[in-house]
Formats: sequence, C-alpha cells, structure tokens
Amino acid sequence: MHISLRPEIIGTLFGIPITNSLILSLITAFLLVGGGFLLARSLRMIPGKAQNAIETLLEGILAFMGQTLGNKEQAKKFFPLVATIFLFILFNNWIGVLPGTGSLGFFEENQGVRTFVPLFRSANSDLNTTFALALISMAAIQWYGIRKLGFLRHISKFLVFTKGPIDFFVGILELIGEFAKILSFSFRLFGNIFAGEVLLIIIMALVPVIVPLPFIMLEFFVGFIQALVFAMLTLIFLKIATAEVEH
Repeated sequence: MHISLRPEIIGTLFGIPITNSLILSLITAFLLVGGGFLLARSLRMIPGKAQNAIETLLEGILAFMGQTLGNKEQAKKFFPLVATIFLFILFNNWIGVLPGTGSLGFFEENQGVRTFVPLFRSANSDLNTTFALALISMAAIQWYGIRKLGFLRHISKFLVFTKGPIDFFVGILELIGEFAKILSFSFRLFGNIFAGEVLLIIIMALVPVIVPLPFIMLEFFVGFIQALVFAMLTLIFLKIATAEVEH
C-alpha cells in the first residue's frame, strides 16, 4: 500500500523535476486542448452526436452561470475562465480515478529500501497543482475587478484612509481575506481529492474485488462536486470584485 503526501519525482527535464502528478495534469491539458481544436475544425451547422453533446454541456454551464450572476452578458464575459477551470479540474479528478492511476509504476532503491513509484497520480492530490489553480483564479479576479472599476477604485476597497479607523481596519480585513481565499481554494480541493485517493487505496488493499466499485463511483461524484465548487466560488468572487461599491 503506497500513500505519499508529496508527489513522486520520476525524472528531470533540463534540471526541472517532473512529477507523476504533473504528467497527469499535462495529459488532461492535452486532451482538453486537442479535443477543442478537433471540435473547432469539425463544427457543422447541423451538429452530429459529439458536437451536440459538447454544445449541450457548454450551454448548460453558461446557463447556470447566467442564473447565478443574474446577467447573461456578464456570464459570457466570465465564461472562458470559469468553464476552463471547471473542465480542467473535473477531467483531472475523473482521470485520477481511472484504473492505472497510482498502480502503474516502477520500483526504486532509496537508502537500501525498495519503494514503489507510480507513474501517474491525480493532479489535484498534489498541493502544487491546487495552489497554482488558486493563484490563477485570484489573479484573474483582481484583474477583472481592476478592468471594471479602475485600479484606484478597486484598491480603495482594501485601503480606506478617508472614512475613519473602523473602515480602515475593515478594509485591511478584506485584504487579508483575499489572500486567505488562496489558501481556502487550494487546501479545500487538495484535501478532498487526496482523502478520496487514500480511501480508495485502503479499500482496494483490504478488499480488491467488487467492494471498491461503490467508492469509485463516489469519487467520480466528489470529483464533479469539487470542480463545481471551485468554479462557482470563482464566479461569485468575480461578481463581487466587479460590483460597484455602494455607500
């Protein structure tokens, strides 16, 4: 039974360590980008089954965003970012549950101890991946806020010098909250996916046949929920960041 909090390094490229979680993340990105290019080149006025399924999925995401924001035009503006985050996390979570992830690998000697190194690991069970996603999400939120309100008006939400000490400290708390969101985003996703991975490893080590199937299906559901939560929180914070400050 192999459980490791840190991703395993399986090689280096120009001195840069390549981990098993990075490989699975790149595979997911390749599938999404490659699938997008193939779909774009095969678009038809009368859609086939594959095109119809993709259009239904994307239209469903856009409609859900429109209902959440109460503004369809604003939903279209945020759609590329939020949909990309949702699909990337979702496919990463689902691919991480498929057979072969965590079980295909090789053995290596480390200080006289023979350890198993898996070739693939769920990308979101690596804190580096979830932290990077959180940074991208929060950077985009601040950028949209500055683009909508202007730099000074956006910063005035956090640095308040003209309304008294209470408003000043409230602004500082808001600023601290922006940094806290990065930790909340990253640790929530990492904790749920890593815990599910550990659960599957333990169950399959104890009873490898039939019994793990309900838990695998549960992880598919959890993977969907975590992708939805991350994307929807990003959407809500985008709405807050671009809202006019009311007095």
